[in-house]
Amino acid sequence: MIKPEVVNDQYIVQVASENHLRLAEAICHEMEESAKARGTGIAKRSPIYVMEKMLEGKAIIALTLTGEWVGFCYIETWDHGKFVANSGLIVHPEHRKSGIATRIKAKAFELSRTMFPTAKIIGITTSLAVMKINSDLGYHPVTLSELPGDDSFWKGCQTCTNFDILTRTNRKHCLCTGMLYDPEEHRKEEKKEKWNFLTESTLYERWMRIKKGILMRLHIDRARTRSRERELEAAH
Repeated sequence: MIKPEVVNDQYIVQVASENHLRLAEAICHEMEESAKARGTGIAKRSPIYVMEKMLEGKAIIALTLTGEWVGFCYIETWDHGKFVANSGLIVHPEHRKSGIATRIKAKAFELSRTMFPTAKIIGITTSLAVMKINSDLGYHPVTLSELPGDDSFWKGCQTCTNFDILTRTNRKHCLCTGMLYDPEEHRKEEKKEKWNFLTESTLYERWMRIKKGILMRLHIDRARTRSRERELEAAH
């Protein structure tokens, strides 16, 4: 279960639900306006689509403590759950540069890992800020060929002003950067980083030799002490 998180005593970041359906239209409007302002484009989503994500438990929403919407992000799956994308990150203009985008992405990442623990988590973005957030979460840049080959995945790019670049290069190049988090690779890295003291460390073998030497000396010293004690007793 993904628990709500209170941020800076100002915001609450949580999994969206039916309680937030009323905010879908405002969220979609801000997504579109933000894309226009950047001049890059974004996959357009209807309020109905956003509502579906909320009802499926596949969206993260941030609100003020008084209930005003602050930010939003949703997750999508591709290739039968082999890939998960955290998409549509948007923050209300009045709350940008507050750090809330980082908390929304982190919560969406947590939700993705919980719902689809074996899936590769992917993203494509032109935003340096989003790239930094993704990098901190463990993503790394990849070629676009490492992203899903499913046509429906790329269909979401059709409304972007740079879509012609993508099509002309046969989906090999674009202004967006592809990023990926592979849980299997991270498991391997964690396994390498974990030091098995008992079986892998020469230091352990050295420590055992030192320990045995110390114990042996203590044993010999005790034996000598007892021997001297017995000799003293015999002399009396």
